[in-house]
Amino acid sequence: MTLPHPVTEAEIAQLRKRYRQERERRVRPDGTRQYQGAEAEFGYYAADPYAGAIPERDPLNDTVDVAVVGGGFGGILAGARLRRQGVERVRIVETGGGFGGTWYWNRYPGVHCDIESHVYLPLLDETGYVPEWKYAPGEEIRRHAVRIAEQFGLGTHALFSTTVTSLTWDDTAEEWLITTDRDDAFRARYVITATGTLSEPKLPALPGIEKFAGHTFHTSRWDYGYTGGTPDGGMTGLAGKRVGVVGTGATGVQAIPKLAEDAGHVYVFQRTPSSVDVRGNRRTTPEEVGADREGWAHERRENFLRIVSGEQAETDLVADGWTASAALLEKLLPSFRREGDPATFEAAYEAADAAKMNQLRARVAGEVTDPATAEKLQPWYRYACKRPAFSDAYYPAFNRENVTLVDTADTHGIERLTEDGVVVGDTTYPLDCLIFATGFSVGVSGVLSGKLPVLGRGGRSLLHAWGERGPRTLHGFTSNGFPNLIQLGSMQNASSVNFTHILDEQALHAAALIAAAEQADAVLEPSRETEDAWLAAIREGAPDHEWFHAECTPGYYNREGGGRPNPAAYPHGAVAFHALLRQWRTDSVAEILTPRTTPTAR
Repeated sequence: MTLPHPVTEAEIAQLRKRYRQERERRVRPDGTRQYQGAEAEFGYYAADPYAGAIPERDPLNDTVDVAVVGGGFGGILAGARLRRQGVERVRIVETGGGFGGTWYWNRYPGVHCDIESHVYLPLLDETGYVPEWKYAPGEEIRRHAVRIAEQFGLGTHALFSTTVTSLTWDDTAEEWLITTDRDDAFRARYVITATGTLSEPKLPALPGIEKFAGHTFHTSRWDYGYTGGTPDGGMTGLAGKRVGVVGTGATGVQAIPKLAEDAGHVYVFQRTPSSVDVRGNRRTTPEEVGADREGWAHERRENFLRIVSGEQAETDLVADGWTASAALLEKLLPSFRREGDPATFEAAYEAADAAKMNQLRARVAGEVTDPATAEKLQPWYRYACKRPAFSDAYYPAFNRENVTLVDTADTHGIERLTEDGVVVGDTTYPLDCLIFATGFSVGVSGVLSGKLPVLGRGGRSLLHAWGERGPRTLHGFTSNGFPNLIQLGSMQNASSVNFTHILDEQALHAAALIAAAEQADAVLEPSRETEDAWLAAIREGAPDHEWFHAECTPGYYNREGGGRPNPAAYPHGAVAFHALLRQWRTDSVAEILTPRTTPTAR
């Protein structure tokens, strides 16, 4: 493992001590309860500001081949892969007013993806599209989602501004009944859930939040009617206004520089600073990324996945902050191959971690002119404790006279809101507008949260069937007792920092499962024994990272300091998992196919 700058054992000991001290400044006794969902009296924070007037329509009671819950990239890719193999009636049901998922909701100023656009945007080979920037802005990503949907005709049967309220298996008809909040009750032979985890705004549970008389909104529902402008800036409505921002994660890092350009004064309320590496965004040419070759995007995407998964690659085609620091992702993704003595590896890993974080802290000191502000912006934790951020505009924003950093670590966050502003310690900061850049409630949408009830054979609830021992699946996709139900996501499979690649591989697998079932005139359903074998496989060789995250600064990775259980995931990484799926489809898919009770007329 190569170190950017050598770090001595004494320096590492001092860093451990500093990390513990900084962690304790930020841990709160209420843990995850310090946040609340955008529900009940706060439901307006989750309202869709982009859909416009929602057209009236009659409830649907028809039948489709496949119902897909979710219109983000997971659902779009599933639909595209199904259409490519000839499935005609694919219905996507989406709560938002259009395709895009997270990129439908996130339209805040400065929004970009932190993964290179040439590997993040899926189906580039298939659509013929070549991004012109190394890191695409959010609107380009959303439009690409729409491009895919249009190319594969996914809008024909789609339902927007519609939320699925239940999925019920009909044992007699061997199909699913899908109900929605618009009184639809239609049927489908197969259901694919692609609800994701980044759709429902998360709000801080601040005392007095309902009293604040100024304007407020969440970054995932940006109020351009109030601010004016576009994601590129030009927010003339903020001229002369005092604007507060709560949250300094990836969203805050991107939005704050844009707000600083247009607002009268910006107050940044920070509990924990992000680690912010160089972005280096620039225009690219098709020749530079190899787009003049057939299959160029697939090659580039696979290369990126191999490197960030700890696999060998002859060249680094992307060559960015992710690939340069790939070895430090080991504690986030159970992907890396360890060789030799574990203690020796761990010592080398910690030394590389310390060198990288020293480098990032030095960047802050070199770019922020006020030493006190620079000290507050320095991240004192290990690299994998939080998802890294990338920006070339964030730190310079704090050199502006109209930007004030309010560090809330010693008060464990904002204390309360008043009618006029925000209280931290003995100081009240009067505000005209307060913006919550606090992200999404991870894991509360869809099946696992219970918000989408799923009733399988005999009317048994999916969550009840899993009970206290947790989810039971084969490869994370299918479950015994719930025929023809395929779940996309990060449960009991393998993940990576480039999640659209993961979703596309899952969409390919889902489409292949449905093709196999149709070919055999069968239903998809693993046995309990098959599930048991898979659960044993993902337990075998699973790395222990729980101790690492228990020592991390609080954040959503470790349940706000409460620790992070070792994930039930394939322990050998995404590259190996994708190979496993391909081999299984060739050799073993028949093991989950059961002849239909009433064969389809052919």
